[in-house]
Amino acid sequence: MKTQLHRQRQRGSALVTILILGTISLIAAGSLLAWTTTNSNLTSRNNEYYNAVAAAEAATEKIIGKIAYDYREGGEAVNQANLPTYRQMTPVAAEDAIMGNFAFTDGQSSSASKSYVAWLPPSGFKVLNSRFSGLQGYTTSFRVVSNARDKKGRWGITGGVRQDVDVTTIPLFQFAIFYNLDLEIHPGQAMTVTGPVHGNYDIYLKPGADLTFEGTVTAAGSLIYGKRPGDCESRTSNPIIDFAIPPSDTGNQLNMPVGTNGTAANVRQIVEQPPAGESALSAMGQQRFFNKADMIIELTGSTLGPTVKVKSGLVDNFATVIPPGQWNNKFVSYGNSFYNKRESKTVKVVDIDVKALKKWSETNITLRPKIGGDVSIIYVDDRRTPGATEQLGVRVFNGEELPTEGLTIATRDPIYVKGDFNNKVGAGISTGHNTTYTRPAALIGDAITILSKNWNDSGSLLALLGSRDAANTTVNAAFMAGINQSASCNYSGGVENFPRFLEDWSGITFTYNGSMVVMYESQIAKGLWLGTGATIGIYNPPIRDWAFDQNFKNPAKLPPGTPSARTTYRTAYAVLKPNTTPP
Repeated sequence: MKTQLHRQRQRGSALVTILILGTISLIAAGSLLAWTTTNSNLTSRNNEYYNAVAAAEAATEKIIGKIAYDYREGGEAVNQANLPTYRQMTPVAAEDAIMGNFAFTDGQSSSASKSYVAWLPPSGFKVLNSRFSGLQGYTTSFRVVSNARDKKGRWGITGGVRQDVDVTTIPLFQFAIFYNLDLEIHPGQAMTVTGPVHGNYDIYLKPGADLTFEGTVTAAGSLIYGKRPGDCESRTSNPIIDFAIPPSDTGNQLNMPVGTNGTAANVRQIVEQPPAGESALSAMGQQRFFNKADMIIELTGSTLGPTVKVKSGLVDNFATVIPPGQWNNKFVSYGNSFYNKRESKTVKVVDIDVKALKKWSETNITLRPKIGGDVSIIYVDDRRTPGATEQLGVRVFNGEELPTEGLTIATRDPIYVKGDFNNKVGAGISTGHNTTYTRPAALIGDAITILSKNWNDSGSLLALLGSRDAANTTVNAAFMAGINQSASCNYSGGVENFPRFLEDWSGITFTYNGSMVVMYESQIAKGLWLGTGATIGIYNPPIRDWAFDQNFKNPAKLPPGTPSARTTYRTAYAVLKPNTTPP
């Protein structure tokens, strides 16, 4: 009996244990199922939220892309005018089928298919950051906000994104060196670059002597420690290349606001005469120096007997013709010529006597009332037909002191500057790199050649280099011109030979303060850089005492008609609380 009772008790205890374990298992399974469901729900909610954020970001990117395009083509005025259009822009199924699943709002109203786009005042010149640190640009800021919700989503979650974007116009003469082509710099003598450097393509560095950069160095392409293909010059030394600031080759291109693209061939149009029928208010028309000019010097016919006219610019639709008695053989003459050994051509020049121009500009009653002051931009429109051994050119001389507002001279032809230029204001004289007594100035053309104050036209025909001795000369002006790029084993001459020379400068100093800008390839002065020395007989290099003109950091002191580039970059990004728009 006792044994049977004991066995019954054992079976009862086992049953209780099984029931307890079963209950625990059911509870655990329920908890696991609840956890799995909760986790699944959380994952689903997260996925829906992040998909909504991604869609909202896509909406802001679409608008920013349109803002950037409009700014490149038309500037800030177009952006301001298109604000209502931007606000109606959202991604659609025709662009991507997935986008058809989302509803977009501006975070301020219940209206569908809208985004928030606002101008953030004030617009104005400011010091830039990011890859253009230290430069100044005219900047306008916009805020773009979009909220997105998956219409087929389970949770009805909304995601919001805000992006701030700056559209900036950067005057190009704020760079010590700016190239819209590959930039090559391989000096044979030690060289220091004192301001910002930017290459819109690749930068090649293989100097024959120490090279120091004291400012920022940025390349839209690559920074290459070697020679550009086509450069066969031998450089066997291992000089020091020193950067005060680490260089960057991750920068975007600076866009030239000249029509549909910023290629060198297209950008060259800013120094060409406008074609018939082109509006001066078009994107290209606004950038042409022909349309920016206060005065046009126009030559037609042959080099033997041209027809010459000096007239007003766009200010009165080129209608005012200045009588020849006011300018002929006074501040304009066109009968001189000299031999350019690099080009192997006789240059038929239009000479501009800056001293005589300044005097006339201060007192004339023909043009001054129309432009409201001194002449500050001249375009030389030389359409003469040169002979087979001739080349056209523009030469400025007597340029120690410029008109009050400064002076920019532009042409499609090569430019020659003879003697000191822009180193005097009244009794004050600027020497070395002190540019206190200067005025804003630029020389813009197909190529730029420096003729020292010793230059003599008749001596240009002498074969021996030693018969063309230079003298110390100072030029304070921005240069914008073309080059011949390295190709077929011919070195371009690099930045160090961007200003061209035709004299023996051995031991002689060429002092330069300004900004060197290469925008295109030379189309007229296409003679190759062949090197230096008596054997070649073209020139010997000067002592290069060069510096970036610090005046150009002040927008008020930039040369008249300074060309500018446009760029767009983001300044802020944030994921927002849904359906909010920050101030």
